[in-house]
Amino acid sequence: MAPAEQDALAVRERLFHEWVRECIICALLFASLYILCHFIITHFKKHTDFAAVHDDEDAAVNRIALGLCTFTLAVALGAVLLLPFSIISNEVLLSFPHNYYIQWLNGSLVHGLWNLIFLFSNLSLVFLMPFAYFFTESEGFAGSKKGIMARVYETSVVLLLLTLLVLGMVWVASAIVSNDAASRQSLYDLWEFYLPYLYSCISLFGVLLLLLCTPFGLSTMFTVTGKLLVKPRLLEDLDEQLSCTRLEEAAVSRRISSGKASCWLNLNVELLREQFFAIRSKRRKLELRHRASPWQRNLGYPLAMLGLLALTGISVLIVCFHVLELLLDDAAMPRGIQDASLGQVSFSIFGSFGAALQVVLIFYLMLSSVVGFYSSPLFTRLLPERQDTPLTKIIGNCVSLLVLSSALPVFSRTLGITRFDLLGDFGRFNWLGNFYIVFLYNMGFAGLTTLCLVKRVSWAVQAELIRAFGLHKLPLPVTRSRPLGKPC
Repeated sequence: MAPAEQDALAVRERLFHEWVRECIICALLFASLYILCHFIITHFKKHTDFAAVHDDEDAAVNRIALGLCTFTLAVALGAVLLLPFSIISNEVLLSFPHNYYIQWLNGSLVHGLWNLIFLFSNLSLVFLMPFAYFFTESEGFAGSKKGIMARVYETSVVLLLLTLLVLGMVWVASAIVSNDAASRQSLYDLWEFYLPYLYSCISLFGVLLLLLCTPFGLSTMFTVTGKLLVKPRLLEDLDEQLSCTRLEEAAVSRRISSGKASCWLNLNVELLREQFFAIRSKRRKLELRHRASPWQRNLGYPLAMLGLLALTGISVLIVCFHVLELLLDDAAMPRGIQDASLGQVSFSIFGSFGAALQVVLIFYLMLSSVVGFYSSPLFTRLLPERQDTPLTKIIGNCVSLLVLSSALPVFSRTLGITRFDLLGDFGRFNWLGNFYIVFLYNMGFAGLTTLCLVKRVSWAVQAELIRAFGLHKLPLPVTRSRPLGKPC
């Protein structure tokens, strides 16, 4: 064999081994995410939906739909970890460029992960989740033999009709927006144009949803932190609250034991018992907080609030600086690349510390967006309950989390939280090149976050000062409904 042929064979063999290695790594990563998501969904699902006591067919259908939900949730979690994994990989390759044990961590692997997440996100949003919902609601065509296959046929027909309807709407929308005559005449470029256009609309909706949920979630996290952590003695009198709760619990207990309701309130014994259990639960929580150590009381709450303020303030400052960059330099616009060149330059001017800060900010913004999503009045009913969440609500939660998480890389790059450019098809969204959309999006995030932060912090400080000085115990002034001197 000639030397040239040997070299070509060696190159092909090396590429084959790299491809196998990347497939194994991707399979192991996704299997880990799938197992984790399976435990999460099992923690929230309603077990009666999967018991085969009443109908074996319904239980089997629900298990299939649950597997699809687990797959979708694993994809959503992978989309959340996608950008932090890429940033950390770049910093690791910069720190250890010639280490033999991390040679598997390269640009080809990262690029493949981005493409897989994009593919699975499209697959889950367009096919798997609609199939899971219609599959659980189907019963088979009238006159056909009952069974799982009858449900599969009905679900496939309904999903096909829905797909044709959605593609027709996308075709009409693209024909209205685009001036290309070919796009208005045929549907030949389905994979290269219409599906990316559809996902571009979905990603735009997800990014807008993140814009609305994140500031609201940031303000909600301040409130939740104040309720979960023990406040210092200056800001909260736990002794007084515990004493009042014990007296209230004793009073309700005496009313239950006597078996007599109040003479002016028509209360039954069952209602009194529910009230008693609620007061007892509140009393136990107060006792747990009362037994907290001075370190938890005097350091935990201030450090947590300072941490939230610092992360929120840094996010707003980064976005404001990115707005100035957009006005001065076109290179600040988000863009997509097809080749991941890792290990060459850091994506932060502060090096590894800046990269770590970017990762923390990405997770923080994602957490705040999820908190804001479930705290908003429109989506409060989607909040899952432990061991009591029906399958349809699980499907809705998986779709919502996938929309939020798949928009997270675009969200972070659009706001300038990171300099890591979008890989693969994530950078093909049409609206990313529109300066006005990107500029207004940054201004909207900075304005809404600042407004929510100032409003929440100012109100919280005012409430704590009023409580600390005992002003909340003062009697309120009584306003008269009629002038003095006039008879009733």
